[in-house]
Amino acid sequence: MGGGSGLWWVGRVLVLVQLVTGILGWGKEGHYAVCKIAEEYLTEDAVAAVKELLPDSAEGDLAAVCSWPDEIRFHYRWSSALHYIDTPDFKCNYQYCRDCHDSAGLKDRCVTGAILNYTNQLTSVYQNSNSVFQYNLTEALMFLAHFIGDVHQPLHVGFTGDLGGNTIMVHWYRRKTNLHHIWDDMIIDSAVKTFYGSDLANMIQAIQNNITDDWSNQLPLWEYCQNNRTVCPDPYASESVSLACKFAYKNATPGSTLGDDYFLSRLPIVEKRLAQGGIRLAATLNRIFASQGKRAKA
Repeated sequence: MGGGSGLWWVGRVLVLVQLVTGILGWGKEGHYAVCKIAEEYLTEDAVAAVKELLPDSAEGDLAAVCSWPDEIRFHYRWSSALHYIDTPDFKCNYQYCRDCHDSAGLKDRCVTGAILNYTNQLTSVYQNSNSVFQYNLTEALMFLAHFIGDVHQPLHVGFTGDLGGNTIMVHWYRRKTNLHHIWDDMIIDSAVKTFYGSDLANMIQAIQNNITDDWSNQLPLWEYCQNNRTVCPDPYASESVSLACKFAYKNATPGSTLGDDYFLSRLPIVEKRLAQGGIRLAATLNRIFASQGKRAKA
C-alpha cells in the first residue's frame, strides 16, 4: 500500500520539512524516540502490517513518519484540535465527556478521541475480513502513532486558560520561550546536548536500557488495557494532567527563568513518558494487527 494513490505528496512533505526549522508536537525528536522505542516491541504480525502501510518515503521505518501529523497541519487544518486536550484550570484531572471537544464544542475532537477513531479505522479492516475498505489506513497509522505520543506529553493535557502552557512565557536558561515548547522540545534538546553527546540515538538507547532494567516490572501495567480493549487512552491523559500539575506548571510562573533545578528534576519525567508512549504504541499496534485478524485483500 506504500505507493498507493493519494500518498505521493507525503514523501514531498517529508523531504521539504527537513528544510524547515521550528517543531510542533513532542518535537520531531520526541516523536521519533516514541516510535523507535515502539519498533523494538512490535510482534512479527505488527511489523509486517506496519511496513505494508508505511509510505515508500519511510523506507520501512515507522519513526521516520511519526512527526508527519505536525508537518501537515497547514494542509489538514481540521486536524489541529486532535493533538491535545484542554482541561479545566487547576482541577488537575481529565474526563472524556467533559473535556474531549474542540474550541467550537464539537465532541470527540481531541487527542484521546483521535486515538480511538484511528484505532477503530485500523481495527475495522484488520479484524473484520468482510470490512469495506473505506479508510486511508496509511494516514490512520501515522496519525495513531503520533497521537499516542502526544497524549503522553503532560502539557498536551494542560489547562484551558493557558492553552496547555502556550501562553506562559518564561526563559529556558537565557532563551525566551513558552512553557509548552519547553516540554515539547527543549528539555529533550538540552538532554541530548548535555548528557548524550548531541546524539538522539544515545538518548533513545539509554531509555531502552531503563525499560529493560529499571522499568521492566512496570511494562505489564503500562501495556494493560481494561476490559480487553484495543486501546485505552483515557488513563494516559489522566496521567499527563497529573504530571502537568506536579511538575510542568510547578515553579514555572510567567517571567520566571527555568534552569538546572527545573531541567534536572523534570528530565526523568520526560524520559519515562517517552518510554511509556513507545511501549503503549507497540502494545496497541500489536493488538490491532494480531494474527487472528488478517485484512482481506482489497
